[in-house]
Amino acid sequence: MQILNNGGQSNTSQSHGERRHESPYHIRRLYLINPSNPFVSIVNVQESRWNRYRVWKPLGLMVIAGLTPQDWEVTIIDENLGVPDYSAMPRPDLVGITAFTSQAERAYALATRFRSDGVQVVIGGIHATMCYEEASIYVDAVVTGEAENVWEQVLKDARTDQLKPLYEGGFAKLAEMSPVRHDLLPDKYSLGSIQTTRGCPLHCSFCSVTAFNGSSFRQRPIKEVVLEFENISEDLILIVDDNLIGTRREHHERAKDLFRAMIKADLDKSWVAQTTINVANDDELLTLAAAAGCKGLFVGFESPQPDASKEIHAKNNLCRCRDLSQAVRRIQQHGILVAGSFIIGLEGDRPGIGALIADTAERYGVDFINVLFLTPLPGTRLWDEMKAEDRVTLSQFPSDWSYFTLTYPVARFAGLTSHQAVVEMVSCSKRFYSIPRMLRRLWRNLWRGQSLPIGFAGGLSYKRNIRIDRVKLEAFLSQRGNDMDAFNDRHVEPVDDHTFRECEG
Repeated sequence: MQILNNGGQSNTSQSHGERRHESPYHIRRLYLINPSNPFVSIVNVQESRWNRYRVWKPLGLMVIAGLTPQDWEVTIIDENLGVPDYSAMPRPDLVGITAFTSQAERAYALATRFRSDGVQVVIGGIHATMCYEEASIYVDAVVTGEAENVWEQVLKDARTDQLKPLYEGGFAKLAEMSPVRHDLLPDKYSLGSIQTTRGCPLHCSFCSVTAFNGSSFRQRPIKEVVLEFENISEDLILIVDDNLIGTRREHHERAKDLFRAMIKADLDKSWVAQTTINVANDDELLTLAAAAGCKGLFVGFESPQPDASKEIHAKNNLCRCRDLSQAVRRIQQHGILVAGSFIIGLEGDRPGIGALIADTAERYGVDFINVLFLTPLPGTRLWDEMKAEDRVTLSQFPSDWSYFTLTYPVARFAGLTSHQAVVEMVSCSKRFYSIPRMLRRLWRNLWRGQSLPIGFAGGLSYKRNIRIDRVKLEAFLSQRGNDMDAFNDRHVEPVDDHTFRECEG
């Protein structure tokens, strides 16, 4: 069986070919597509080679491919690596598309293109789940929730051209997952990807994970996780779990058991993951994580202002009188880098918040920061609240969904105009990623024996994208800024172009 990848090459598998003759169906062709978004700079590998260290394989599509029987020829297309010439490719029998909210416009354009050629199209993912009625306009079928429970039926119906408008996937049983097809994508990634748990009980108001994956912390069998690690070709892997260690003691113990199994398997893999700062409370957990290959943890600090977490209901990251600098150092003492996430646009944010975030992150001692605008995503409590208060300033959907990347000010903030918010974002990044500060962090990592390639490449990627993001934000403001700031009920002094240029330096 020949399986095309999005690099235009094919891999021949004799065993797959043998199974093909056993199928009662003729072979059909399936394209699984991860759409691009020109407004997201960090995932575009062609814009900056350093983005290879911040892009990972589209795991959801590889899971779907693993569920697909051998009488389908599967091609996974990740448009982050470049948009192929679809007209030059063989005509598929079925196209499956996944999409976050920011990918929705491109997803719909792809669906329209293939349907015009008489190809059936099914869409799934978070956005289609939260905006089912909108998505159903552009496709033959929508899969809501997790697809494992319904994908077999989708394929059966597609074979007879009888797709139903809606397939409700619900929550999958992780103990019954099929092997993930990591082999179907080219070797153009620096990061592989894997998932060990689903669901999050924290209910942060800006996050749609709980609405999509549920509040129950579901865990895959450790043996299967370790086996999948062994089958990933990349040496550096992103664990995509929203919170690898969970929130309760039994969750932490499960994480320790996973790490022990990974150590025993001698995987020789490095990995990064997302967690809360509470990981610093358990030295044994950190010791095992480091021994199992952990090189970096992504931690949500959200704001340098103590009361801000209450506004967004980020309960598990409240300060609780904790010395966050000390907590970060505990993690780093195990040779683990720390990336901190912060939000601009919270209730107490005013001009100067960008410098405050940069200096606070420097004081904490984090190795990277990822600063995002407070963004109401469909399906979140924040969306409901901001819609009710008429604070969602973009309304030309689906085209405006492309700006819901968390890197554009798409909402009206309490204490900042959109222009001011952009100035704070740019100034924060430039301040934290200044050459002197980057060199200081690089020397600190060298002294601690931490992973220099990850730290150096990650820092260069962030710094390279500052200018790219600034150009895109300027274009956005020139088109939308005046209209958006007109929404502001409070009197907030605008920032002139001179201030913006001064900030850019």
